[in-house]
Amino acid sequence: MARLSILDRFRPAGAPGSAGPAGVPASDVQGPEAELAPVFAALEADVAACTATVEQARQKAEDDVARAHAEAAAVVARALLNANAERANAAARIKTAALDRDARVLAQARQEAAKLERSGRAGIPAVVDQVLESLMAPESTGLP
Repeated sequence: MARLSILDRFRPAGAPGSAGPAGVPASDVQGPEAELAPVFAALEADVAACTATVEQARQKAEDDVARAHAEAAAVVARALLNANAERANAAARIKTAALDRDARVLAQARQEAAKLERSGRAGIPAVVDQVLESLMAPESTGLP
């Protein structure tokens, strides 16, 4: 005899009155496997759907990780390109600053040289006069 429900396992309870074996399990000749087979059969579609959902989630996670790796590689590549460009910009700024500094130092040196030249030229007539005086006055030098 096939059971239609889990409740079929129990004997019907007797009418109120004298004590009797109410709700006692009946003999289970076919076993719980036969009783639970329809339940598991009904759940098969849900189990398959869950398995498919889990597989889709795994695949999506793998795709997300692969996409994240690709994006990270792109970010690193852009950073390397930007780093090279920034190095070139920094080198250009340093070179410009050095050229400006050199130009200022050169201009200052030229000004100082011009100042020395002017002061040197200003002293030339006095030196010429001293030389001429010493040449014109041989007695002061001790020559005959």
